[in-house]
Amino acid sequence: MNHSLTLALLLAASAGLTAIAGTPVAPAAVTSAPVADASLLDTVGATLEAGYDSRYYHRGLWLSDNMTWAGLNVQVPLSEKFTLGFSAFYTSTVQTLIPDNAGGDAELNFAELDLSTSLTYDFGFVKAGLVYTHYEYFDTFIGSTGGASWGDGEGAVRGVNEVGLTLAKTVGPVNLYTGFYYDFTIGGSYFEVGADMPYKVTSWMSVVPAIKMGYGLDYYTNGMILAGDPVSAPSSGFTHILPSLSVPIKLTPTAFFTPYIAYNISLGARHGLNTQDSEIFGGVKLSVSF
Repeated sequence: MNHSLTLALLLAASAGLTAIAGTPVAPAAVTSAPVADASLLDTVGATLEAGYDSRYYHRGLWLSDNMTWAGLNVQVPLSEKFTLGFSAFYTSTVQTLIPDNAGGDAELNFAELDLSTSLTYDFGFVKAGLVYTHYEYFDTFIGSTGGASWGDGEGAVRGVNEVGLTLAKTVGPVNLYTGFYYDFTIGGSYFEVGADMPYKVTSWMSVVPAIKMGYGLDYYTNGMILAGDPVSAPSSGFTHILPSLSVPIKLTPTAFFTPYIAYNISLGARHGLNTQDSEIFGGVKLSVSF
C-alpha cells in the first residue's frame, strides 16, 4: 500500500471517530476547582492533659484535696488574627477529709466539669479574648458530705455560667495577662492579673516562675454558709496572691511532663473561708499535643 492511500485511510478513520464521539474539548478550555494549600485540620491544634494536685484552690478559695484531673484544649485558627477555642476539664477528689460534728473526720465529695469556648483576636500589640464557661459541680460548689451539700447559699450552687474578657501581652521575656469574669449565677465578678517568665535551662527542660493575684466583687464571699454557719467575710476584696514555680520537661517533640509547686496566700476576702490561711501545695501534669 502506497503512502497516499495510507494517509487517506487514516483521515477517513479519524473523521468517523469524530462523528461518533463528538468534537473533543480542547485541553486549554478544561477548568477545575482551585486546590487549597492546606486543609482546616492541618491548622487545628489540640492538647490533651492529665494530672494530680495535692490541693485545689479555685481563684484563691480552697475546695478540696488530692485531685486527679484531665483536660482537652482545641485551637482552630479562623484567620491570621482570629482563633476559636474549645476546652473541657474534669476533676474529682481521691480523698478529702473535713471535721465532722463528732470531733472526727468526714469524707468530702467533690467533682467538677468545665466546658468553655473562646474567641481570641491578635491586635499585634495585645491579644484579646472573649470566653464563655459553664461549670458543673456534681456535689455542689463547696462539695457534699453524706449526700448533702456541705454549704448553703453561694456554696450550694451546682451549675454556673460565666463570661470573661482577657488580655495577654509579651514584654521581653515576660508574659503578662489579665482577665475580668462575670458569674451570672451568683451575680459576682472576679478580676485577675498575672505574669510568668519561662527560662530555658537545657534543650529539654525549662523553669517557669509565675505569680497571680485576684480581686472578688460579691464573688463567693459573704454568701457562703459552711456546715450551717454563716461565714464572716467581706463582700468584696482581694482574694489571694499565688506565686508558683513549674518545670516543664520535654519527653518527646509533642509530650511534656510538668511538676510544680505553689504557695497560696489568702487575702482579705478569703481569710474567713479557707481551711489554711496560707500554704504550700503542688502537683504534676502530663500533656500531649497533636
